[in-house]
Amino acid sequence: MAEDEDFSPNLLTEKMKHSNGDFVAPDGLCWMSVLSCLLLACSYVGSLYVWRSDLPRDHPAVIKRRFTSVLIVSGLSPLFVWTWREFTGVRTGPSLFALMGIRFEGLIPAIALPLLLTMVLFLGPLMQLAMDCPWSFTDGIRVAFDPWFWMLCLSDMRWLRNQVVAPLTEELVFRACMLPMLVPCAGPSTAIFTCPLFFGVAHFHHVIELLRFRQGTLSAIFLSAVFQFSYTAVFGAYTAFIFIRTGHLVGPVLCHSFCNYMGFPAISTALEHPHRHTVLSSYLLGVILFLLCLFPFTDPSYYGLPTPVCTLTSSPSSLCLS
Repeated sequence: MAEDEDFSPNLLTEKMKHSNGDFVAPDGLCWMSVLSCLLLACSYVGSLYVWRSDLPRDHPAVIKRRFTSVLIVSGLSPLFVWTWREFTGVRTGPSLFALMGIRFEGLIPAIALPLLLTMVLFLGPLMQLAMDCPWSFTDGIRVAFDPWFWMLCLSDMRWLRNQVVAPLTEELVFRACMLPMLVPCAGPSTAIFTCPLFFGVAHFHHVIELLRFRQGTLSAIFLSAVFQFSYTAVFGAYTAFIFIRTGHLVGPVLCHSFCNYMGFPAISTALEHPHRHTVLSSYLLGVILFLLCLFPFTDPSYYGLPTPVCTLTSSPSSLCLS
């Protein structure tokens, strides 16, 4: 195990084994962590199928029933972390909720900076949307402050699922609960790329419904599933990075909601756009600015250094430092 991924002796005093002056993970900890995450992922996805129905997933009745089940599983998800902590003997200074990114320190930067960073990445799609939108800027401001607009949104089950319930419950389960269990075993860097695998595999359940309702050929459904796994895994790594760097749940939730609203960038449409040179330049500029701002915008010193999940390692990695 790498030096920056070792446990702190004051966290696992009775569970550590000492060898050549280095602390290593106790036997069975990684298996317990992975199995706990797998059980949590299966519980989340399985809760969607406790209801028997011949209706498609976008039907309001199906969405309402699934709201009930995923909210119950998400509400119980902290028990998985608590049980894992009790079985492994991991003891930390921060509270359980702080480890899960539910805290007040650095809250304002955690709300604004990760969302702004994600909007920078989507500069191209936002430019394209602004060019094609029939509304003026003042019309958009007026609608944004219209309470009737938000009442209509909240009454739309698909909007409520995509913008509120899915981002909140998925980030709570797949980031806030899984990362505290994976970081002590794998370290922050490895956990960032391990955690999204559970998130990506969890989205394979959409294949079941595509096959059930015969929405495409078998090869098309398979390619769609591979593509969805790929971009959900990449997105999961990004929000895991934000969670570890900021120590907050709110940033990943807002970024998830924003990305659900924007959808996958319509690059093919951008290539055919009347102002494609401007749009494509915005795409490129957005990616460059995103890479330049990625670490400065997620500097842990803005959010309370070290972030709670980083206290699970004895020698904080570069991800946990400003």
